[in-house]
Amino acid sequence: MKTIQRIVRFAKVKTFAFKCIAVGTALALVATACVAQLASTQLIGGRQTAQAATASRTLTVTLSAKRGRILDTNGNVLAQSVERYTIVANPEAAQEFVPITCNDTTRDYCDEIDGKPVGATGAAAVGRLLAKALGMNAMELGAKMSGTGQYVVLKKDVTPQVKRSIDALNLGGIVWGELSSERLYADGEILGSLLGGVNDEGTGVAGIEQMENKELTGTDGHQTYQRGNGGEEIPGTMTESVAAKDGSDVTLTIDRDVQWYVKKVLKEAKSKYGSPWGIAVVQNISSGEILALADSDEVEAGSDEAKMSTSRAVSETFEPGSVGKVISMSGYLQTGLHKMTDQLTVPDHTTQDGQTIKDSFDHGSERWTLAGILQNSSNVGMVLAGLGFTDEQRYEFMTKFGIGQSTGLGLPGESSGMLTSPSSWDLRTRNTILFGQGYTVNALQLNNVVATIANKGVKQQQSIIKSTTSTGGTTSKTGKDTATRVIDEDVAADMMNAMESVAESYSKFVKVDGYRMAAKSGTAEVQGADGTLSSIISDYSVVIPADNPRYAVTVVLKDPSGVYGGLTAGPVSAQICEFLMQKYEVPVSSPRKNAIPVTW
Repeated sequence: MKTIQRIVRFAKVKTFAFKCIAVGTALALVATACVAQLASTQLIGGRQTAQAATASRTLTVTLSAKRGRILDTNGNVLAQSVERYTIVANPEAAQEFVPITCNDTTRDYCDEIDGKPVGATGAAAVGRLLAKALGMNAMELGAKMSGTGQYVVLKKDVTPQVKRSIDALNLGGIVWGELSSERLYADGEILGSLLGGVNDEGTGVAGIEQMENKELTGTDGHQTYQRGNGGEEIPGTMTESVAAKDGSDVTLTIDRDVQWYVKKVLKEAKSKYGSPWGIAVVQNISSGEILALADSDEVEAGSDEAKMSTSRAVSETFEPGSVGKVISMSGYLQTGLHKMTDQLTVPDHTTQDGQTIKDSFDHGSERWTLAGILQNSSNVGMVLAGLGFTDEQRYEFMTKFGIGQSTGLGLPGESSGMLTSPSSWDLRTRNTILFGQGYTVNALQLNNVVATIANKGVKQQQSIIKSTTSTGGTTSKTGKDTATRVIDEDVAADMMNAMESVAESYSKFVKVDGYRMAAKSGTAEVQGADGTLSSIISDYSVVIPADNPRYAVTVVLKDPSGVYGGLTAGPVSAQICEFLMQKYEVPVSSPRKNAIPVTW
């Protein structure tokens, strides 16, 4: 019996031992597997795991370059890019957001609105917290953050002050600001479409912004670093930093004060004379620099309208009317066909090549010199004086003065006008060409005609860009083409003498006390909306002072009440000239002597 009991006990012990060994073996195998996995993770895959963790924290941030400024000739800022932020959110993080209740312990990082609980969780709560700072509807913000993904733009062009107020909301990792910029324009309407604007990517798409886009555009930089859970940079993790290079500043020849005044008087003239539009150009005669290029249109620089349109002062073309007579008369003198003192008998109409040409007013046969023909703006006199002036010569002098050609300014949307070749002229056009009809110009071209005469017969390349200045401070003057002589100096002097007589004939309406002026008025019948010659262009080009030419000014009005250029555009030009004399403190003129006789 005892032997049997010992056998049973031995069997139980043996079974228990076997179970213990089995459990121990199993535990040992599990431990071995864990050690093996740990070794694999730590020793074999540790580097890859660490790299993956680092990569998930690493961020490359673009450092946006600022677009260069546009300045006037005196350094006044006309356009500039200012620091702004694009406010961005992580929708997935926003949907998991739970506001922290404010108490004494959590006061520094809790969430509340005007001292009250947020009253919501998730994207709705984030929207409520942001609404006041962003000036947006809380529900709209919540809806934006209720979608999928980890990136959504909430608002663009936010000021640094607003961005700081958002930073103070303790929404790190959910909402943050990305540095951007906004293009701002001073005195919006003064340069309007001439400045143009930029698109959403900051690229110039119209006006000077487009023309100088290469100079104004900078090069973006970037930074690469690791960020923490709140989106903040982890100190010491910056691995790469390339600074942004801002665009160059572009300085114009435009004087903001002159541009402002010219714009003002054009708008007043539009109202006074009932004109659909007006244009004016102010040019420095010796340098060719454009001090003002304005129209009466009310367009804000940077607006959608400015981005989609061209400045009327650049694009509008028109028949110059009698201002064009100075081109033909310069040709008469330069070729030796006539002298300014030549005497002609001029009726009020004449028939040439079967075509009847009339003056704008009825008169008997007048005894005028060539200077008198210009003073009285006689179409008949121009035709009679031009009988020996060939079609080729007529065309040659118009092209020499720049008619039908680009001004070389490079302004987007500029029209070169229309000047056809002599072979296409009919029997009437070959004569109307002599007195400013049958071809079209823009205001810049026309102004440079009188500026060339005032500059002793030398045509300067007009300019509107004065210089560019890099972020390093290096200034580069804008190169200009070589000036070209169009007429001899003595011819130019005689033309100025005759143009001064023209100005004197309008002195009752167009004058600046103390200053002599040389001018030519123009009035042209042009095609109206109905397709007939039912519309009028009135213009006036003037040089001041006549005895020491400094500025050339041209004013153009469409369909003014009063019709004639000397009575409408003329007084407007006088206002501009008076402002120029005062602003630039130009010495008064000396008395006129040796005026060429206008009658015989």
